[in-house]
Amino acid sequence: MATTAYELDAEGCKFIPATQRPDGTWRKPRRVKDGYVPQEEVPLYESKGKQFKARQSTGLPVGLTPEIVAEAQKKKNHGAIQPIPGMLINVDKKKKKKKSGADDAAEKLAKCEITEPNFTSPPPVTPSNAATDPAKRLKNLRKKLRDIETLEEKIKCGTLKNPDKDQKEKMSKKNDILNEIELLEKSSE
Repeated sequence: MATTAYELDAEGCKFIPATQRPDGTWRKPRRVKDGYVPQEEVPLYESKGKQFKARQSTGLPVGLTPEIVAEAQKKKNHGAIQPIPGMLINVDKKKKKKKSGADDAAEKLAKCEITEPNFTSPPPVTPSNAATDPAKRLKNLRKKLRDIETLEEKIKCGTLKNPDKDQKEKMSKKNDILNEIELLEKSSE
């Protein structure tokens, strides 16, 4: 943290003297009130939880009396290994070799299997599905029949001279729709 040097003017007020910016221009001197702390020197805020956790880092349970804490501290210090002069202690623990990201990815890819997908066509959806309401189905079929008849009328009148592929296909299904309407009317009776 950079501590700012304050100066006193003729009246005895503190101020920060003018300073030069990197581009060569000058900053104006700034008056400083009593008790002012520059932003760089403001202590970092620490929440209550963070302060509590720092106090808990002793590894001892909360609420122990200071005597018990001091006793536990002494036991920790006495439990340290006192090496015998001339004795070599091998403190090296087995270090696990860390895998790099590329090695890890290569290992995962080696375990992967590639299989050919089995594409089977879904069962064809029949328009006369037993799950649909027969009354709704009958209504839809009559609407299709009306559309087909209006197409045929337009062709007869000459307003539609060249029907496109979809329109021809629609008119070819007229007999199927009539048969289905008859079946639905017989089953509803």
